[in-house]
Amino acid sequence: MRLSRRTFTREVKLSAVRRLEMGVPIAELARAIEVKPQ
Repeated sequence: MRLSRRTFTREVKLSAVRRLEMGVPIAELARAIEVKPQ
């Protein structure tokens, strides 16, 4: 069974980039947006 691919809005993507630029660890960010940190 194939899982459907999640899509993220532009706002979510920009927010994630801003958080990374502020120094938030990738693992923490991945948990916040519920994705694997790969």
